[in-house]
Amino acid sequence: MVRKVFFSFHYEEDSWRAAIVRNNWITKEDRQAAGYIDAADWEEIKEEGDEAIKEWIDEQMKGTSVTAVLIGAETSDREWVQYEVKKSHELGKGMLAIHIHDLKNNDQKTCAKGDCNFGPIGEDEEGNPIYFIDKYVEYEWVDEDGYENLGDWVETAAKDAGIGKQMKETPYTGSGKQRRSGGRFA
Repeated sequence: MVRKVFFSFHYEEDSWRAAIVRNNWITKEDRQAAGYIDAADWEEIKEEGDEAIKEWIDEQMKGTSVTAVLIGAETSDREWVQYEVKKSHELGKGMLAIHIHDLKNNDQKTCAKGDCNFGPIGEDEEGNPIYFIDKYVEYEWVDEDGYENLGDWVETAAKDAGIGKQMKETPYTGSGKQRRSGGRFA
């Protein structure tokens, strides 16, 4: 069965870096990507307004099991990334953050490391806010060899969300920052 991932990122600043990650994902067996759009199509959707953007995002998320949030310098401040993160959480998708600041863009430049502070992304059963950094794992694309480990990271996110195994499982031996509430990981 195919694992389909929605890639969320700051389009204007990180599309080159995001393409590196996305292309790595789709070149492997049994994988599909969603949430990637070219500049002309994005401009056309933006002209149609906020509801059209939400509809496009919602449509792209259909059939995906995991959202990979690609973190550059300004990602957490972006309105549509915040929407995608909240929507993914609401839909119960697996999620992970991948810091891509050390990847070079088309001008051969890196950027500052961004954060995962998206504000509250939902509420728990008692009405307390849920924050991305307390619930989901963060990885470093360069330092933790994302090229080799992305599949394991995605499978871990899916498993953590209670989504069935779809690909051959191989143990992840990297050092992804696993910050969880409830003491599951230290």
